Amino acid sequence: MTHAAITGWGKCLPPAVLSNQDLTQILATGDEWIFSRTGIRERRISHLPLEELAYVASMRALAAAGLEGTDIDLIVFGTCSHDDQVPNMASGIQARIGARSAAAMDVNTACTSFLYGLSSATALIRTGVVRNALVIGAELISPFMDWADRDVAVLFGDGAAAVVLQPTQREEGVIAEKLGCYAEAREILRVHGMGGRYANRGVLYGVVRWQFEGQEIFKRAVQGMTAASEGALARAGLNADDVDLVVPHQANLRIIEAVAKRTQVPMERVYVNVQRYGNMSSATIPVALCEALEEQRVRPGGLLLMPGFGGGLSYCAHLVRWGDRTVPLGQSKVELPGTERTALQIIGDLLAAKTRPTHAASPFEAG
Repeated sequence: MTHAAITGWGKCLPPAVLSNQDLTQILATGDEWIFSRTGIRERRISHLPLEELAYVASMRALAAAGLEGTDIDLIVFGTCSHDDQVPNMASGIQARIGARSAAAMDVNTACTSFLYGLSSATALIRTGVVRNALVIGAELISPFMDWADRDVAVLFGDGAAAVVLQPTQREEGVIAEKLGCYAEAREILRVHGMGGRYANRGVLYGVVRWQFEGQEIFKRAVQGMTAASEGALARAGLNADDVDLVVPHQANLRIIEAVAKRTQVPMERVYVNVQRYGNMSSATIPVALCEALEEQRVRPGGLLLMPGFGGGLSYCAHLVRWGDRTVPLGQSKVELPGTERTALQIIGDLLAAKTRPTHAASPFEAG
């Protein structure tokens, strides 16, 4: 049986850091209030478009796998914060990496987009439709944030990561998964201002309002991630004791702790970096995976459990059997252009853009 092993990985985090202390300058909040409720200390704010973050992460993943862009047959771009919906984000990466003959598609299940993309690419490799795939999880949440809403503004950050999948006859990559969605509760997480229902309706550029029912989202997230984890383990004939490391969606430390408790995995076997980046939506799990590898938390042949939860309300969990290699084969020379602007200055530009008419250019167009 053909499997789809993860052979390359790479991340890209913008340099501008937005700390909890920084947020006190634009919101009535404080470090203790934020950290006690979320486990977040800081997050990243990008000065560049989403495609730039994804491109750098993709080139690093390709280098880690020892491949060129021309070796890629499929690009799956998981995101809910597109630079443009048409053309899609995946085709932009295809052009940038030189994958001329590749298929390119976007997946939007919000925070679970990377994992749903991982399932899609794995299935296409298993069936022989493609050989080598690039799966991206990348988000640029900051332009869509309501920076006056304390309940959501403290939670999210920008970032990107990618993995390369290649066919193998060994049992590696995704060995079991469970995907689902609580569609009946989809209205508890809605971003008003994103989408066709607002186009050409006189809505000013960048004006959004978040419908975010925190307590109900918390309950559904714990329920969905736990059920999906148990379902994936059952499908593989395994249990929590077999899991070497849990790499969960990093939305809230309390959610992560609750899922670990319910699945009976001690926190010592759970990777957590939410304190550094906040909720990067679809980028959280692949970024956490990259950092777990950097910190030697992933052992050769190890079993990883990756549960996630996102808008829609989608949920899932993936069991991934790691291969023999935990270090990159090569390093990419591509770097993200830097900036002298602080995170607060970047946010200031976004807030100023709210007064611009609908035909105004994006604040990112000038780079």
